[in-house]
Amino acid sequence: MPVFNQSRSRIIRLIFLATFIVITGQLFYLQVISKKYKQLADDNAILKKVVYPPRGIIFDRKHRPILNNTLTYDLMVTPNQAKGIDTLLFCQLMDIDTAEYRKRIVTAIIKNKAFRPSVFESSLSPQKFARIQENLWRFSNGFYIQERPIRLYTYNAAANILGYISEVDTNYLKKHKDDGYQSGDYAGWTGLEWSYEKSLMGQRGVQFLIKDNFNRIQGPYEKGAFDIKPVAGSNLHLSLDIELQEEGEKLMSNKVGSIVAIDPKTGGVLAMVSSPTYNPNYLTGSERTRHIRELMYNDPRLPLLNRGINATYSPGSTFKTLQALVGLHEGIITPTTQFSCPGAFYGCGSGHPMGCLDPGTFSLQMAITKSCNTYFANVMMRVINNPKFPDSDSSLRNWDRYMYAFGLGHKLGIDLPTEQKGHIPTPVEFDKLYGQDRWNFCNFRSVSIGQGEVNVTPLQVANEMAYIANKGWYYTPHMVDSIEGGDKLGVLEKFKTKIRPIDIPDSVFEYVHNGMQGVVDAGTGMGARIDGISICGKTGTVENYYKGTIKLNNHSFFCAFAPRENPKIAIMCVVENSGRFGGTYAAPIVSLMIEKYLRDTIAASRKPMEERMAGLNLIPAMMLQKMKTRDSLQQIRRDSIEQVRKAMTDTLQSEMIPDDDQPTGTKKNMPPNPADKKPAKPDMIKPDTNKKRNPLNRITRP
Repeated sequence: MPVFNQSRSRIIRLIFLATFIVITGQLFYLQVISKKYKQLADDNAILKKVVYPPRGIIFDRKHRPILNNTLTYDLMVTPNQAKGIDTLLFCQLMDIDTAEYRKRIVTAIIKNKAFRPSVFESSLSPQKFARIQENLWRFSNGFYIQERPIRLYTYNAAANILGYISEVDTNYLKKHKDDGYQSGDYAGWTGLEWSYEKSLMGQRGVQFLIKDNFNRIQGPYEKGAFDIKPVAGSNLHLSLDIELQEEGEKLMSNKVGSIVAIDPKTGGVLAMVSSPTYNPNYLTGSERTRHIRELMYNDPRLPLLNRGINATYSPGSTFKTLQALVGLHEGIITPTTQFSCPGAFYGCGSGHPMGCLDPGTFSLQMAITKSCNTYFANVMMRVINNPKFPDSDSSLRNWDRYMYAFGLGHKLGIDLPTEQKGHIPTPVEFDKLYGQDRWNFCNFRSVSIGQGEVNVTPLQVANEMAYIANKGWYYTPHMVDSIEGGDKLGVLEKFKTKIRPIDIPDSVFEYVHNGMQGVVDAGTGMGARIDGISICGKTGTVENYYKGTIKLNNHSFFCAFAPRENPKIAIMCVVENSGRFGGTYAAPIVSLMIEKYLRDTIAASRKPMEERMAGLNLIPAMMLQKMKTRDSLQQIRRDSIEQVRKAMTDTLQSEMIPDDDQPTGTKKNMPPNPADKKPAKPDMIKPDTNKKRNPLNRITRP
């Protein structure tokens, strides 16, 4: 063979060899080293699905589940895999238009990147779920159904205590970046759901599923060998008595105010009623966001406000029990000290009298029983003018020390969010208002009877009753008694410490107990009497001003503990704007709550009183007017929408079928179909609209 041909043959062989090496190397790289195509193949054949754990169940003190779980279904989207689908068909199945589709895809990309799954629509309705499930194979790898536990409120009660969960937003993810949350997760937003989120949330799992070429799930991948099982959240056991809570919410129907009841031996909250309240199940499901918006922004009744810890009031005459403790312990009065009341307190001059309802001469016990303003004005005047202190500044600081010890002027530390601290006046405050050394008792004399510059929450008043019942000590009020699996985060430790802030002798408390029992037996709180139960209580009629200037109807206050010999319940009730005394409405409500808790039932002879209290409509006139204005605006908006809809329908029909040629039996000539009319959604607020005087609606427990 010529040399030239030999050289050319060698070159060709080298070229083939090099090509073979390159192809082999590339195949080796693709199949062994590179993960790209393996990942693509896995993405086409394997679905990595997050498995959400069930949140912890919440039980009441008698081990009844009051907050449980049920399943809902979210439609998830991975935007970079949702390309090339039949968008029109998809939008028809989802009852949305293409503009809404694009908006949701863009939102998913912004919130969670294009390559990560995001929630396209949460809590699918049964109809949508059926339509999507049947056609899911048509939409490639872009969409899949995600099971997710949601909350089920088994009792229509305690909404403000339990709270609700909501989808985490960008700010939440940034704030909790080290807690493992992802876009699409849900977290506690209010109430116990918020306070105990770390205990209730559990840990997510992962499930790997095999798909066929039509994107249909065929079963677990490798028999679930690579799955990670979810860990359920921890269950909570509360001090709450759900039946007592229901009783309180029934009694406070069509009223504005609160009831708080505490077990004085443990600090556990037995009931915390805030009225008006709402149906907690309306804050679950596909319309949850709209319902929250309506309750938060469109309802003048403020049903999302937990008045038990967020509302503050002047305590009125309930404050006199604490003034008695200070006076006795400071030694400026004795149980036999008497003051005469000519019908008003004139200790600050005849030009500034402070009225009193029962003229006479009283010692301490009868002053508490009859709620004499003059007596306790004299007591506090002696406290502030006590000669052992150099000036009013020092004596007021000493008085403040007592109030803080009684649990006022600061947050008690209950395991619910947004607790308010109330207000106790300080020398610094009066120095700013009047000037240093330019004020005295007469500048704040109304504080002596629980008016003016002192404000408290209902929780603080109930805790004050627990403190007096226990003769000088209390436990921090709390909702949760125990966490299943142990208190791993140590959040319950502070609720186990007995607080005894000031060493006041038991004998001092006995004198106050005598007066408080007299209130119920023969005084201003006789409406709270229960045969066979010794109750110590105190009424309060609280003056009420709108924005500090407009006089409104008085608030009705009553607080108590029972039985006196072995206290098992400390309780308070406030009925806003009732226009009556503390003994008129609040005292009977408290007595019914005490009877329900101690005897587990209401006696037949007292049932009429129970129904009468529950049936009273005491919604303030100003609130009613705001509700009427809101309803009128909503009706105008609905009428406008209906007019536009009717005009569009008439126009379309006239364009499609001329009136003269309209065939008999077409929809235009047919009577309206009752099935086409959607039923009205019941009001989310719980009082009952069926009563003529009552514009609110009560939803019964399912």
